Amino acid sequence: MLGRRQIREKVVENVYSYYQNPIKFDVLEKNMFASIEKIYHLYIYQLNFLVALKDLAENQMEIGKKKYFKTDAEVNPNQKFISNQILIKLEENPERLFFTGQHKELKWDLHDDLLVKTFQRITAGKRYQDFMKEDGYSFEADQKFIGKLFLRYIAENEDFNDYISDRELTWADDIHISNSMVQKTIGFMKEEEDSRTLIKMVKDEEDKNFASKLLRDTLNNWEANEKKLSDRLENWDLERVGLMDKVILTTSISELDNFPFTPSRVIINEYIEIAKVFATDRSNIFINGILDKYCKDQNRI
Repeated sequence: MLGRRQIREKVVENVYSYYQNPIKFDVLEKNMFASIEKIYHLYIYQLNFLVALKDLAENQMEIGKKKYFKTDAEVNPNQKFISNQILIKLEENPERLFFTGQHKELKWDLHDDLLVKTFQRITAGKRYQDFMKEDGYSFEADQKFIGKLFLRYIAENEDFNDYISDRELTWADDIHISNSMVQKTIGFMKEEEDSRTLIKMVKDEEDKNFASKLLRDTLNNWEANEKKLSDRLENWDLERVGLMDKVILTTSISELDNFPFTPSRVIINEYIEIAKVFATDRSNIFINGILDKYCKDQNRI
C-alpha cells in the first residue's frame, strides 16, 4: 500500500498543480486518485518486465535448441535463471496475471528493444555470470539476486526511466514510489508461501479520507497558512519563497492544525523528506526551521 508519506507527496503534487492551473476541487481530487492508481499500473509494468526477462531467456533457449548446428550449451542450456524461485512466484501471481489481462498495454513484447538490450546487459554482467555458475538452488540466493538485478538494471536504469516517462507523464514523478513497492514485493516473499497478494495503492477508507481531507484543508486555508508562514519568516519576504517550498509548508501546517493526533515531529520529518524529493537542496533545512518554530509557537507536541 502507499504509505502516508507517499499520500502526502501526492497531495503536495496536486496542490502545486492547482496553483499553476486552478481547477474545481472535485476534478482536482479525482485527478489525484487517478494518479495514485497509475502508480499501480507502473508497479505491475515493472513486475511484468521481470517476468518478461524470464520469458525472453526461455524463448532464446528454444531458438538455440532448434538450430541445425548446436553447441553443447544450446543442447543443455543452464536453466538457473529461468528456475529462479522469485521469478516463478511473480510469473504465477494471480493478481498480476488478472490485472495484466485487463490492461494488456502493461504486457511487454519479447521483441521490445529496451527489454532485449537490458537482457543482454544482464547476461553480460559479472553478477549474472557468477550466479549462473553457482551450484544448487537457494530461495535466499534467488531473492538476493533478483533484488540486486532489479535495483541495477531497472530502478537505476536511466534508459528504463526515460522509456516509462515517455509512456505516461506522471510516471516520471512516481518511479521512486513504484521502485520501493517492487523491492518490498521481492523482499517480503517467503519460500513456503504462495505469492498471492501484491501491494495495494490505498490501504482502506481511512487513508482515502486522509488524502481528501488534507487536500481540501490545504486549499481552503491557503491564505491563513500563508499568513502563518509569513509571520515566521525572518529577514525574508513571502514573495521570495518558491512555490514548491510554499506548497510543502502550507500543506504541512494544514496537517499540524487539522490532524492533532499525529505527533508534530513525525509530520515535520515527513515533509522534510518530501522536500528532498521535490524542492531544492537547501529547502529541507528551511522547511525544518519554519515548522519547528511554528510547533513551538503553538505548543504543538
